Amino acid sequence: MTESVTYPLGATGDTAGTTDADQELLEGALAVALAVVDENMVTFGDRYPGDTTVNGRYELRPAAQVSGHDLPAGSNYEWTTSFWPGQLWLAWELTGRETYRDLGLRHVPRFTERLTEEIDLHTHDLGFLYTLACVTPDRLVGSPEGRTTALAAADHLLKRFLEPAGIVQAWGNLETSPEQRGRTIIDSLMNMPLLHWASEVTGDARYADAARRHVAQLRDRIIRDDDTTFHTFHWDTETGEPRFGSTQQGYRDDSCWARGQAWGIYGFALNHRWTEEPTFLDAAVRCADYFLDHLPADRVAYWDLVFSDGDDQPRDSSAAAIAACGLLELAGELERSPRGEVAEAERIARYRREAWAMVRSLATSYAGGGETGSNALLLHGVYDWRTDKGVDEGNLWGDYFYLEALTRLLRPDWTPYW
Repeated sequence: MTESVTYPLGATGDTAGTTDADQELLEGALAVALAVVDENMVTFGDRYPGDTTVNGRYELRPAAQVSGHDLPAGSNYEWTTSFWPGQLWLAWELTGRETYRDLGLRHVPRFTERLTEEIDLHTHDLGFLYTLACVTPDRLVGSPEGRTTALAAADHLLKRFLEPAGIVQAWGNLETSPEQRGRTIIDSLMNMPLLHWASEVTGDARYADAARRHVAQLRDRIIRDDDTTFHTFHWDTETGEPRFGSTQQGYRDDSCWARGQAWGIYGFALNHRWTEEPTFLDAAVRCADYFLDHLPADRVAYWDLVFSDGDDQPRDSSAAAIAACGLLELAGELERSPRGEVAEAERIARYRREAWAMVRSLATSYAGGGETGSNALLLHGVYDWRTDKGVDEGNLWGDYFYLEALTRLLRPDWTPYW
């Protein structure tokens, strides 16, 4: 049974969208979400759920052979495992309950072992993995192991930076995966904060310089002229010349994958926070305005933005959760930038209102737990429609970003982990 806790509340910066009913809804949504986290603490502990639910329920991550290791069920591999300890750290900050903190710390050695044993490290998603699982406990409670491991992960990520293209390669062993050579993806924007953090704590500018160059390349190539985004883009690694855009998980190469557009909102806004490069802020605004202009009535995106009301296609609740966090981040960045004068006031207010609308919709129509019988925080997500993977299921990143969105609205003074 979940114990009774009090949640610190505050204004969102857009009081026109904050009512007593909103606050009551957020408190209720958080209580349901924390009850799910509590259930999953018992079920999974310091092991890891699968990427997505199966028929509405998370099971232990399957046993697998990965990087030459025979891994038992619940092991730490693939790109999503840190979203579980990420939920624990959010829950601890919201409630102060030591059980969340203690279990979060128990995950740090799991990520150290993954690094030292070189298990599934050939990915740009080291940023997702080690920011939430290791940087966050170091920032919040001063974990020496977290800091040491996260810095080693940043070194691994920096090895994926390719000259002269100026990009961080997304996938594949750099030596033995020629088919992936020179490919990056829009998700990678969220992985650059690990490099910026590494420069901040070491004083070594190489990490931040690589991150800034990479984001600039995505700004120039992964956003199309109509403000939609490619999922992936390819460069010639010998000459540095841009080649072509494509998709891995969107509907078509020339459509707009909803989760990718949401990564663009949040990722460009975060990289502006780290660099104060104004064109990164412009890029986030372009992604945000297109995303908002192509939503269905309930403000929860279909899995590709080519679809809308009336189309017989699944939603991607995780795209809405990511976008809500990104819009709130973007509104704050606009506010503190030279653009945050009177001319931007309407845009800032719109972003906050839309983030509220998305979270309301998620909390009332897409949340798991309770009578749903699901141990996901958020239902009706899509991992990969093209391969029929995790379609109309919960997923770990959707759960994390939903809880982060609730945290941002309940705690406007909250410091993001990214």
